Amino acid sequence: MAWTRTYDEPEPQRVNRWLAQSGVCSRREAEALIARGLVSIDGQTVEDVGRKILPGQTLTLADVATADLGAAMTLMVHKPVGIVSSQPEGEQIPAVRLITRDSLWGESPSIPGRDSRLAPVGRLDMDSRGLLILSEDGVVAKAVIGPDSLLEKEYLVTVTGQITEARLALLRHGLALDGRQLRPAKVTQEGPRTLRFVLTEGRNRQIRRMCELVDLWVADLYRIRVGPLTLGDLPEGRWRPLTPEERAALIRGA
Repeated sequence: MAWTRTYDEPEPQRVNRWLAQSGVCSRREAEALIARGLVSIDGQTVEDVGRKILPGQTLTLADVATADLGAAMTLMVHKPVGIVSSQPEGEQIPAVRLITRDSLWGESPSIPGRDSRLAPVGRLDMDSRGLLILSEDGVVAKAVIGPDSLLEKEYLVTVTGQITEARLALLRHGLALDGRQLRPAKVTQEGPRTLRFVLTEGRNRQIRRMCELVDLWVADLYRIRVGPLTLGDLPEGRWRPLTPEERAALIRGA
């Protein structure tokens, strides 16, 4: 189905930039669609990649363009403890093996096969559980884990050790890992042993290492959100594909 939207911003804007801001595709993808003659404004094919759209004009992507943009699959899985995100070692089980017809939650237009290129987008170590994104889509991967991404990742973390205001202050700002200062984090106490972390980066085993620096020890780490995408009621060990709206929201959020 063709994608159509009327431009309602007050000032003209380049088509590729507006499509990227709308979460439809990246600027580079937009330029490729224009080069293929798949973008039109008020019924006229856009031929110049520098073309600007004016207030009140309507942009349409051809059916084949929307089909191409949706061809690369992105899905979310509720990863259990004991499953590794990416390359397994020895007898370890990678998260991609959870993606079967039997473990599908809801409906999917297709079931990934052995030839799929699904890869984890963001770390979630073997001892952690919760929301893991797997994708074939390079635009989604850049939005979530690219060097310029500021998408929030939210975790509920159970710890042992005494939680104090001084330790919370250090967790929020003041720690460094591997000789580099960490970005500020949002850390709040949710219960006697539970902390809520909201990060905008994903260094290796970051939360566990942050806690160790302030003499707290992680007993359970549960990721519940990546940007606008929430785990919701997806059962452990099950998966579902992202909707086009969720993909667009991830790209916009980055």
